[in-house]
Amino acid sequence: MSNGPEEEKRGGSIRIGILTVSDRASRGEYADEGGPAVHDYLREVLCVSWEPEIQIVSDEVDCVAAAIEDMSGHGCCLIITTGGTGPAPRDITPEATERVCSKMLPGFGELMRQVSLQYVPTAILSRQTAGVCGGALVVNLPGRPKSICECLDAVFPAIPYCIDLIHTGSITPPYLETDPIRMKSFRPKGK
Repeated sequence: MSNGPEEEKRGGSIRIGILTVSDRASRGEYADEGGPAVHDYLREVLCVSWEPEIQIVSDEVDCVAAAIEDMSGHGCCLIITTGGTGPAPRDITPEATERVCSKMLPGFGELMRQVSLQYVPTAILSRQTAGVCGGALVVNLPGRPKSICECLDAVFPAIPYCIDLIHTGSITPPYLETDPIRMKSFRPKGK
C-alpha cells in the first residue's frame, strides 16, 4: 500500500525485521511476547507504510547471525532483535550482531542501559548493542515487553536519521517518520 508520490520517491514501503531470540519460543514451548511487543510499538510510533519480517530463532550465534543477514538481504532497513542480551551462557545476541555488522554503534546500548537503570538495578547486566549490517540498522533489545518499550522510547528518536545516514547516496532510500504526537524523531534542519 503506497501513500502517494512522496513515499514512492523515498523508496516505497519500508521493511522492518523483528527477530525474537529464544530457545523456548523457537521450540513452541512458550508464547513469544517480545516480538509482538516490538510490532505493537512500531505500529504505534511509525506513521509510514511498513511491512514486518518476523522470525523466531534459537539462542545460537549462527542462527541469529544468519537471520540478521537474511533480513538485511531482504531489504529490511531496520532489524530489531529481542532477547539474548544478558550474561547467561545462552545469551549470545550481541555476539551474533557483532559478527555480521560492519560498524558498531555502542551509544544505543549505553543509552538503553542508562534508561533501564531508572527502573531496575539489574540493567547493568544487559549487553544490548546496535550496528550496521548491509543497509540495515540492527538494534538489540531485552526480551521483556515493558523493557522493550522503555528502551525503544529512549533510542527511537535517533533511528530514522541513522537510517538516512546508512542510505546516504541511495537513489530511493527508506524514510522512516514517527507520529509527532507520540514521538518526535530528530533530523538536522533541512533533512
